Amino acid sequence: MARKNKYSTLENVLVSGYAAEGKSLARVEGKVIFISGAVPGDVVHLRLTKVKKDWAEARVLEVVEPSVQRVDPFCQHFGVCGGCKWQMLPYEKQLEYKQQEAAQNLQRIGKIEAGEWLPICGSNQTRHYRNKLEFTFSNKRYLTEAEIATVEEIPQQNALGYHVPRIFDKVIDIESCWLMDDINNRIRNTLREYALQHALSFYDIKAHTGWLRNLIIRHCTTGETMVNVCVHHEDAALQPMLDHLLKQVPGITTLLYTINPKWNDTLYDLTPVVYFGKGYVTERLGDFQFIISPKSFFQTNTLQAEKLYSVARDFAGLTGNEIVYDLYCGTGSIGIFMSRLAKKIIGVEVVEEAVEDAKKNAALNQITHASFFAGDVIDVCTDAFFETHGRPDVVITDPPRAGMHEKLVRKLLEMEAPKVVYVSCNTATQARDLALLSEKYRVEKVRAVDMFPHTHHIEQVALLTLIC
Repeated sequence: MARKNKYSTLENVLVSGYAAEGKSLARVEGKVIFISGAVPGDVVHLRLTKVKKDWAEARVLEVVEPSVQRVDPFCQHFGVCGGCKWQMLPYEKQLEYKQQEAAQNLQRIGKIEAGEWLPICGSNQTRHYRNKLEFTFSNKRYLTEAEIATVEEIPQQNALGYHVPRIFDKVIDIESCWLMDDINNRIRNTLREYALQHALSFYDIKAHTGWLRNLIIRHCTTGETMVNVCVHHEDAALQPMLDHLLKQVPGITTLLYTINPKWNDTLYDLTPVVYFGKGYVTERLGDFQFIISPKSFFQTNTLQAEKLYSVARDFAGLTGNEIVYDLYCGTGSIGIFMSRLAKKIIGVEVVEEAVEDAKKNAALNQITHASFFAGDVIDVCTDAFFETHGRPDVVITDPPRAGMHEKLVRKLLEMEAPKVVYVSCNTATQARDLALLSEKYRVEKVRAVDMFPHTHHIEQVALLTLIC
């Protein structure tokens, strides 16, 4: 039986099920406990982290009796790094819980009853599946409880890795990451070793001091690899460091550096400088090629992106006669992927650099019936625009995690395209938007796609048809 003591712990708690967002749940004396780091069927000791009247949050202190579902994590950083939180859960169970959460969000938040719920598309590759990783240099390395407890002085506090969840100024020193091909480990570890040997300063996010700031790696299925090293200011140490990296990791096809004197790490208003190579990488989706520049958005799981876009294309049901509007088009990937079955592709994207890439990608694939426009959809898609380019027969919308702005939802209701294909990376905001669109649209079918194995994140495609 569970017992609460004065240290705000609960002992011998049976984890009864999956909740949402990667958390499991238990019920203790009528209160629902949302638990991080547990698997349904575990018996655990917990430490409470937040307590409310009817519910609480907790993290696992000890697994007393492991669930029959539990498997051994494969990464040495599991439990500290906040990335792949579900490594202890068999992949088939991950898919089951993701499908469950996606369906519940549509039903509970959006009050949506789809005509058809298709099975989730799992990933054939559950390790080394990402094509992009971002790491942070920091002079405040995260120390484990064992390190803090030692009486010995720990002199080296620099780190190159991932931020600690919910701790903005500390970084986990990552030795090996399984999210990308091993080239990411060779690049990161080479730079860290060189920086330590040459006493190069790591960034201090609080004091806004230090030189080395960020490392961004893009590794494509084509074998091309782009590396962007972000530093605080120009320095004579830059050239020898970059030369050393190229010598030690010959697989790098494009190497850039970015000077970032700002307080934040965003790159949208900065200019990456090409040090070696052509300044971009080329990726493939199906039969199509895509140029990805340093600031472009591109799906970070290429192989699953093919499945995601194939679902969207199937839902669109194109016959070759349709005008397709691709909103939030980014580098044009979805529209170009559908282009052979469409009469015309119209892409709209607010990021100008992405639109330029989209135009290059269309030319690269010899697509002459696609046009891309920079600007906000609300401003671009006017009656005059429709007069020039035609009204859409199918709208593809793929917004960021925050979902669509309500003004865009209203614009879609005004446009009255016969079909809308909504691609989402956040099923909760998708459910909210679908509820708003239900004024004129019916959800015909939905399908979830697992882009990020070992995490709770999921993408989902919904087909909406105009109610006559």
